[in-house]
Amino acid sequence: MVLPLAAAPPPLLPCPAAAGWELVARTRLPRTDRQGQPSGGFSAASYAPEQDALLLLSDAPGGSVSAWSGLRTMDRLPLRPLFRLELKGSAEAALPAEIDGEGLVVRAGRLWVASEGRRSAAREAQLLAFEAASGELVAAYPLPADWQPAPGRGLAANRGPESLALLRRPGQPDALLMAAESPLLQDPPGQVRLLAWRLGPTGPAARPLARLAIPAAEGWGLTDLLVSGGSDSPPGLLALLRRFQAPDRWQALLAHYLLPEGRADPEAVLEPLSRWDLLEAGLPPDNWEALSPGPLQADGRPSLLLAADDNFNPFQDNHLALLVPRRSTPCPAMP
Repeated sequence: MVLPLAAAPPPLLPCPAAAGWELVARTRLPRTDRQGQPSGGFSAASYAPEQDALLLLSDAPGGSVSAWSGLRTMDRLPLRPLFRLELKGSAEAALPAEIDGEGLVVRAGRLWVASEGRRSAAREAQLLAFEAASGELVAAYPLPADWQPAPGRGLAANRGPESLALLRRPGQPDALLMAAESPLLQDPPGQVRLLAWRLGPTGPAARPLARLAIPAAEGWGLTDLLVSGGSDSPPGLLALLRRFQAPDRWQALLAHYLLPEGRADPEAVLEPLSRWDLLEAGLPPDNWEALSPGPLQADGRPSLLLAADDNFNPFQDNHLALLVPRRSTPCPAMP
């Protein structure tokens, strides 16, 4: 089964920024698949508008990608399951017994997955490349040395990476953007590192790009990224931010950053140009983790798709939601 290719996201911002977002559709996915197996843990999404097909990455221990259709009519009809692809090792590359797939990019017949780590050799944080047709692992790439576990350094356990986004710029190689969920142990609060994996003929090469400012209060983390902006505007970055406070309080924000042009500065801290409270926009409080462009609406507005990870917990849900940017008349017309 051939998986759909991800399309470049359209311009996707409210105008003016204070206009915010409108919730136009919301649904829940079933907790079991057609074979009666548990279905959930959806931590990343990729929507292909040409086929109206949605891929959802599950962070279940073995990892899987399920495909669904019907996003254009999800306000009226339930989504239709297409297939489920199990991720697995190959003769060339062994897959650990447990992975924690948290970020997904579909590109040129490959599924690129950000795998979250536990500060152990058995559960490394890595960038994984799978064949889209078979789900077989092609290669695993270690994160840079600064991100590796060492006394007082590296990613905290179960703190990322949780995000992956495709960056395309004219005249430059494609790159995968990856952010830590929380500050590295050696970094100050409220700053998460942003990597750019340049996709060259010999494989991806990681370089630090900048740091993103997120709320410094305890419990906040970055769960997904999406490149925004059109061909006639500088590339920006949308970041999905989540906060959990025991026993059951959830918060969700969407932040917009401007990506740096020219030489990268790993120490530069990018402040958000805008930030929106997604619960005020209508999302229910839950574990919102996935971000993708959604289907074009009848009025020409693009949409933003969000998915919640139910953690296979009966008190949470496999929510899907579509948001559209509100725009006022002085703003430029949408293409």
